[in-house]
Amino acid sequence: MRKKRNYKREYNPDTRYAKINVSRFINYVMKDGKKSVAERVVYGAFDKIQKETKQEPVAVFEKAMENAAPAVEVVARRVGGANYQVPREIRPDRKYVLASRWIIDAARKRKGKSMAEKLAEELISASKNEGTAIKKKQDTHRMAEANRAFAHFAW
Repeated sequence: MRKKRNYKREYNPDTRYAKINVSRFINYVMKDGKKSVAERVVYGAFDKIQKETKQEPVAVFEKAMENAAPAVEVVARRVGGANYQVPREIRPDRKYVLASRWIIDAARKRKGKSMAEKLAEELISASKNEGTAIKKKQDTHRMAEANRAFAHFAW
């Protein structure tokens, strides 16, 4: 039986900035289908970024996503009874998903403040190439580098 074809999904741009990446990010922040809450969190974070950095929040957001996006990851591959961590390059859409997920997870794990403030801090630190999401990217790259000897198992 053949696998179901995976069609490219069409995304609508967000209402405030008319950017598709921002609307996808809002969808990743959303929990239990509460999109208005997710929009309030993301737009609140963007307002805080505007206040703190005096820069365009979408530019800071895109820089953060670019910095947090990994180039390679490791995939478990079973060869001859042994499991190997095989390094693989990542497709652009998966890069965006991983960067979003890491930034949101890092913001959720921060203590204290509101989610909008935590997300703003994480986006600012990621745009400066620091923070938990960047550390996660570096760990992933380090793991891929350590397992480079198994790259010939990739197919």
